[in-house]
Amino acid sequence: DQGEVLLHVPDEVRESLMQDMAVEDIVAAAEELEIDDLADFVEDLPETVTQQILRSMDTRDRARLQQVLSYEADTAGGLMNTATVTVRPDVTLEVVQRYLRLRGEIPDNTDALYVVDRYGRYLGVLPLDKFVTSDPTQLVTDLMVRERDPLSVSMSDREVAKRFENLDLIPAAVVGEGGMLVGRITIDDVVDVIR
Repeated sequence: DQGEVLLHVPDEVRESLMQDMAVEDIVAAAEELEIDDLADFVEDLPETVTQQILRSMDTRDRARLQQVLSYEADTAGGLMNTATVTVRPDVTLEVVQRYLRLRGEIPDNTDALYVVDRYGRYLGVLPLDKFVTSDPTQLVTDLMVRERDPLSVSMSDREVAKRFENLDLIPAAVVGEGGMLVGRITIDDVVDVIR
C-alpha cells in the first residue's frame, strides 16, 4: 500500500517521495488509510491536496476525519480511530450476531464490542470470547464487562501509552464530554509513542 509506505517513512523521505507524485496518486494513497492514520498523513500535506482528499471521501468518513483532526495530535483524541462497533445493553446476542452479519466486517484489533446507551454514552464492553461462546438468547447486559475504564479524549499520548503498557491493553475506548464514546485506540496507534 502506497499510503502505508508514505505514513511510515521518515518525514524527509515522505516529502521527497510526494514531490515526485501526482496529486491523484497522493489522494489514492490516502484512501487506503484508516481514519487515524489518515489524520497523521494529511497534517503534512498542502491545504489544496488535503481539500482534494476530503472531497474524495464520503460524508461519514469526512466527518470522522474532521473529528480526529479537531483534537491535538499528542492526545488520546489525536491518536484514536473512530471506527467502533457499538451495541446496546438491552438486546440479545442473537440480535448482535445479525447486526454483525449485516455489517460484514469488524475493525482490526477488535477484542470486544462497545456497549453504549441510547444516547451513545459508554457503558462497558462485550468481550468477543463471551459473545461467541454464550447462549444467543442472553442479553448483552448480562455478559458485558463494566470494569474497563475508558480513556479521556484529552488524555496525553504519554499517559495513554503508560496505560497500554501497564494494563496490557489491545484496544481501549475513548470518551468525550459526558462519557460519550467517540472512538478507540489500539496498540498499533500507540507503538510510536511507547518507542
